[in-house]
Amino acid sequence: MLEVWSWPTPNGHKVHIALEELGLPYKVVPINIGAGDQFKPEFLKITPNHRIPAIVDDEGPGGKKFTLFESGAILLYLSEKTGGKLIPKDPEGRYKCLEWLMFQMGGVGPMFGQWNHFAAYAVEKLPYAIERYTNEVARLHRVLDHRLEECPYLAGAEYSIADIATFPWVRSPERRGIDLADYPAVKRWHDRVAARPAVQRGVAVLADQQREGSFTASERENLFGKTQFAAR
Repeated sequence: MLEVWSWPTPNGHKVHIALEELGLPYKVVPINIGAGDQFKPEFLKITPNHRIPAIVDDEGPGGKKFTLFESGAILLYLSEKTGGKLIPKDPEGRYKCLEWLMFQMGGVGPMFGQWNHFAAYAVEKLPYAIERYTNEVARLHRVLDHRLEECPYLAGAEYSIADIATFPWVRSPERRGIDLADYPAVKRWHDRVAARPAVQRGVAVLADQQREGSFTASERENLFGKTQFAAR
């Protein structure tokens, strides 16, 4: 059985959703990033980058135990493990899927994350940083909107891992001051994806562990302080 070392963040939700869509049995190993679980030796053995999610597959390539980190790599692995599901078979669709998966990995995730940090989490509010990432989040929504005006899903006609990777970041837009009504194609796509039963099950994983409100001093140290950047 697959183990998923994870937490209810957008990157964690990507893998939870994919597992539900693919019907793969899995066990969740919670990694409470506020409590510092990501720095424990057993997690560092799986991912030296101490970021969630990571997986352990007892039936990996060659039937051997296999570990993997980085959510995009995990999505590709899970697809290939199940015979290429959630990636279009035709070459054009496949490369469009990979194109938009990389767009999420290199753009949507990091830039939305920077907005979260400077606008929502940082104690010191820096107007320059907040304006920069507010503008970038809006720009990325426009890019998505242009694509989704052309086709129902990011890879084209088929729902794919590109949608699975992007949806958890676009979800809950009000947190970033975004009104999806301003991006009608994105809204149609968002609502279509959100209605999928497997997506609903995926985002429910560890949902009881999600917290609201400000971070404690200990959580802030683990997430943003010296602990985060200590040599290991």
